[in-house]
Amino acid sequence: MTMTIADALLYSLLGMAVVFFALVLLILIICIMNVFKKKEVKAAPAVAAAAAPIAEPVYAPGTAGELKLYDTDERDAAMLMAIVADTLGAPLNELRFKSIRELK
Repeated sequence: MTMTIADALLYSLLGMAVVFFALVLLILIICIMNVFKKKEVKAAPAVAAAAAPIAEPVYAPGTAGELKLYDTDERDAAMLMAIVADTLGAPLNELRFKSIRELK
């Protein structure tokens, strides 16, 4: 039993229709999930703001204090700290950077 060109086209179009239907269904599911997520996000900041104000800065575990940047981008400072840590072969949280200043 051989398949004619018309049958092959029909099967391929049917296959593509099934795939596109599944993609549209996934898009709809994701859109519906985003609508519900946006409602939750709008309610969350009001609760978080009313909880407790932070009096002092909170540092990540293993940090060595505050870093002052002078005429330097945060991105550039982060790259510089990563390069120094890699060159020394030490973890970044064991190094202490007090300030970073760009020399012109």
